[in-house]
Amino acid sequence: MQTEYIWIALAVILLLAEFWAIRSVLRSGASKNSRCMWMAVIIFAPLFGMLAWWVAGPKPETQTS
Repeated sequence: MQTEYIWIALAVILLLAEFWAIRSVLRSGASKNSRCMWMAVIIFAPLFGMLAWWVAGPKPETQTS
């Protein structure tokens, strides 16, 4: 397998993960300003932004019995 194909595959995976993160931000219940900030971070620093969103982003509420 040629090296170029590996880089292309990694770029496609990163792009799909970035779209997932952007979709997740847009669907979150955060305020509009917060969503805009997260979008900027994810777009301008994709790997850092996605990791930061995964760690520090709003979490879905879990139901307790």
